[in-house]
Amino acid sequence: MLFSVVPESGMPLAEQIAASVRRALADGAVRRGDRLPAARELADTLSVNMHTVLRAYAALRDDGLIELRRGRGAVVTGAVPQEQAQVIEGVRRLVADARRAGVGPDELVGMVRKHYAKEMGG
Repeated sequence: MLFSVVPESGMPLAEQIAASVRRALADGAVRRGDRLPAARELADTLSVNMHTVLRAYAALRDDGLIELRRGRGAVVTGAVPQEQAQVIEGVRRLVADARRAGVGPDELVGMVRKHYAKEMGG
């Protein structure tokens, strides 16, 4: 199945759905112009709330990977190289972990910059 969720994983369901689409894009299972399942249909298939699917689709839209069109649903507009898909998925997990730990956006960005500079030898 293209989409899957593991409720016990601790990762928000919307993030799991979005990650499934990113993996499918990186693997070539989904291509530009392909239509994703309607939110209601996917929600029924995965036994999740429709708003969970809509949040996943909104995140993918914000990343420039899909376009949401009234009456046409979600259409794939971009592709992500596998390495970039892995980074995006890692960033989403990092943000979720930071949020749970009470780390704000500015503090998180500062941490990332500090560690990035160390990796680059600076």
